[in-house]
Amino acid sequence: MGSMFSSSSNSSKEEINMALAKAKDIVSSTPVVVFSKTWCGFCKSVKQLLSQLGASYKVIELDEESDGDDIQAALAQWTGQRTVPNVFIGGKHVGGCDDVTKKHREGKLVPLLTEAGAITNNSASL
Repeated sequence: MGSMFSSSSNSSKEEINMALAKAKDIVSSTPVVVFSKTWCGFCKSVKQLLSQLGASYKVIELDEESDGDDIQAALAQWTGQRTVPNVFIGGKHVGGCDDVTKKHREGKLVPLLTEAGAITNNSASL
């Protein structure tokens, strides 16, 4: 496994807890959330797939958020996944790019998106 570079080491426990509350609030109030970074190719792949499927989703670009490092650290604490993209569908953690694309290949992604209310019609390609 690669090194775990983290600029959030200067963050207090309180800041991480505030970021965790923020992340949980976003996830609970939005059918699909992609925690992402603008420069990440894997993130772009997931966003492109969701767009192709006609899914509505919210993107949180962690490198553009003032508390992005804290949110990423909080997500790691919550989900065990430090990397991006970090995807949630219907309030449940799905995983990263490999997890999302695997679910799509297995025909499980569109039903998840539909159940979460992110796809309102059944015209998405399987």
